[in-house]
Amino acid sequence: MDSLLKSIILGIIQGLTEFLPISSTAHLRVVPAFLHWADPGTAFSAVIQLGTMLAVIIYFWKDLSKIYGALFSDLISWKKKKPLLNSQESKTAFWILIGTVPICVFGLLFKEQIEVGMVRDLNIISFYLIFFGILLFFSEVVAKQSRNINKINALDVILFGLAQSFALIPGVSRSGVTIFAGLLLGFKREDAARFSFLLSVPAVFASGLLELNTLVHTVRVSGENIMWLELLVGVVVAFISGYFSIHFLLKYLQTNKTNIFVFYRIILGALVIYLNFKGIIH
Repeated sequence: MDSLLKSIILGIIQGLTEFLPISSTAHLRVVPAFLHWADPGTAFSAVIQLGTMLAVIIYFWKDLSKIYGALFSDLISWKKKKPLLNSQESKTAFWILIGTVPICVFGLLFKEQIEVGMVRDLNIISFYLIFFGILLFFSEVVAKQSRNINKINALDVILFGLAQSFALIPGVSRSGVTIFAGLLLGFKREDAARFSFLLSVPAVFASGLLELNTLVHTVRVSGENIMWLELLVGVVVAFISGYFSIHFLLKYLQTNKTNIFVFYRIILGALVIYLNFKGIIH
């Protein structure tokens, strides 16, 4: 199949699954296996995530500009001996940055294992699809949903950040595991999803730039050519589909539980295990 068409398909998959709690990295590994394509790898996956990051930035532009503007303003005022983090917006921006630290640390520590190790194995991916699907269902059962994001504290942020770190493993899902953590902490479902999206911006941005740099360096060493057009198309398509995916999920979670995604994860995981066992996919 034409490489440009592949990039379009993978971009659509990335955009739609990045924000739904069903794991974009799992789908970028599983769908090519279904279609008997080569694994696009973590570098390609991370770079086209820049498209979904742009979707978050544009969709939440007012929120992001308000909270980071407040943080910047507080930092300037701090030099004038005024209180630091004296508004809810600046506190939220600070919490997001703190919550990003765990995934950055674990991402650097386990970079090689994430890219070429066991986590790219279809059976491992299937296990995490099913296991974290069950955990998400459990969080829905015990969820109190009595808190909103304005009530977030330091412990919440640390737990959100640690939960997001599990998204480094294909099959877990960044939005899925952070919504799971948010529900266990008593947050409303849509607030947990909203904070999950805002929390993803620094990590995805750093990951995308790092992998783009790694991709360029690897290609220079090997003498291969980077398919810039395919990468660009993948990023643009991921942005468009990701924007609509954010809008859909936030509206959906206002009146619905995540059970439909739980069932999808379990069915997909079981199907991949079966097809891999039969040798139909690999």
